[in-house]
Amino acid sequence: MMQQETAPVPALSKKTKQPKECFLIKPKETSEDATKTRKRRKKKITDVLAKSEPKPGTPEDLQKLMKDYFSSNRSVIELEELNLPDSCFLKANDLTHSLSSYLKEICPKWVKLRKNHSEKKSVLMLIICGSAIRALELIRSMTAFRGDSKVMKLFAKHIKVQEQVKLLEKRVVHLGVGTPGRIKELIKQGGLNLNPLKFLVFDWNWRDQKLRRMMDIPEIRKEVFELLEMGVFSLCKSESLKLGLF
Repeated sequence: MMQQETAPVPALSKKTKQPKECFLIKPKETSEDATKTRKRRKKKITDVLAKSEPKPGTPEDLQKLMKDYFSSNRSVIELEELNLPDSCFLKANDLTHSLSSYLKEICPKWVKLRKNHSEKKSVLMLIICGSAIRALELIRSMTAFRGDSKVMKLFAKHIKVQEQVKLLEKRVVHLGVGTPGRIKELIKQGGLNLNPLKFLVFDWNWRDQKLRRMMDIPEIRKEVFELLEMGVFSLCKSESLKLGLF
């Protein structure tokens, strides 16, 4: 009788362990499934962006982003004052141009303009992009346009701001290509004067590996608008400075 009573006990303990094992396995499966689902969703969003037809940036896009950015700390009247006149915008890139062909179109008299430029601590044209690597790509791609123009890299990677200030003080530079953060810093330190600036071009349409444009990145967008407040708005309204979206 004792053997018959004890015999089913291990069988029952095995049965009770089975649901416990299932219970422990299920959360792992659901968490993995949830992660896979999230990954799948991200891939789908990326696929949509990759397959969608790219739309070139327009002056209206810039104006809208400015309103969205400044709306939290500006009055209605102040926001209206931020509106830039249509006359300050150059023809935007329709995605058919290389950088050189675009610059030739918006500035056909560049050779004459750069020959007449002799002011140090300034540039005639600034091209703003999102990273140092992209700046180097842009410099290489504008060979046909720049000719004998003096070009300066205006980004932080491997270059100290004090070194750039000294170079701007010593040389006459026609073209500057760089990031908004470093350009801002050069202006703050008195190394770069924007008054002689004639063209400000945004590397607007290019997308990085994550398919983000320059203005899609919050940190870059913030620095761009802070830069615009450092004299760009007033130069645009006086019509001495033109803006281009490449």
